[in-house]
Amino acid sequence: MPTFDTKTQTVLVVDDDPGVLTLCRTLLEQAGFSVLPAAGSSEALKICRHHPGTIDILVTDLVLPPPEFSFASGENEFPHVHGHELAVRALGMRDNLRIVLMSGNIDKDLAGYGIRKGCVPFIAKPFETQAMVDMVRETLQTPPPTPESLMNEPMNRAKGTDEWFD
Repeated sequence: MPTFDTKTQTVLVVDDDPGVLTLCRTLLEQAGFSVLPAAGSSEALKICRHHPGTIDILVTDLVLPPPEFSFASGENEFPHVHGHELAVRALGMRDNLRIVLMSGNIDKDLAGYGIRKGCVPFIAKPFETQAMVDMVRETLQTPPPTPESLMNEPMNRAKGTDEWFD
């Protein structure tokens, strides 16, 4: 694997579970990354918009329930949205941003959000300590996705179902 200086790499980590957020932050900081933690999508979008430095990669939980009921549409620039929508919005704000999604139930969550397997790096929770660091390092070596590449629906997805079809 190519070596690179992680001290210049900034990771935005988003999870509504404080324990997972702390674990990710600790693991990535110990590996030499600069970490910006966010407890939800609204906070993450604010960081994307206002952080003065670069953000190289977004690591986000797929399921991010809002702390209270709110709509993702309207004039709210920083709405509470799920991790996939957060990734799409963050890509619109930040050039060259890489994405890693994480979830405790990958197959169900991928299908439920209409995400094509393999279109974005994914890590299952709970994860091995080194797996998170390795996933971030590997993803940083790949070209960044485009918002359009994350919004493509699976071609064979049956309307009105959450079943995954290969």
